[in-house]
Amino acid sequence: MKRTPPDWKAQARRAALNALRKARRAADRAGVKLSDWEGEFLGSVEDRVKTYGRAFGDPEKGAPGQALSVLQTAKLKEIAAKAKGEKPPLRRRRPPRTASED
Repeated sequence: MKRTPPDWKAQARRAALNALRKARRAADRAGVKLSDWEGEFLGSVEDRVKTYGRAFGDPEKGAPGQALSVLQTAKLKEIAAKAKGEKPPLRRRRPPRTASED
């Protein structure tokens, strides 16, 4: 029996929806109050993934086969950490470039 190759876009879509639902459920179970912005973020990203299969339009913001952009993924991880009661991961920033580096 021949198997069809996996649909990477559908798999990324399911993974993103599962991660969004998991973060919301973890916050509800732990009794953590998400800010209005965080609740709206989870809802709007979930709607866009359901409708379009991905939550961002600019291909430079994420990999072609991914459903969430890099920044959306980072924010989702912060919300999930908040729901678990952990400290959110630190954001690493590059130091400003100097004229000698150009």
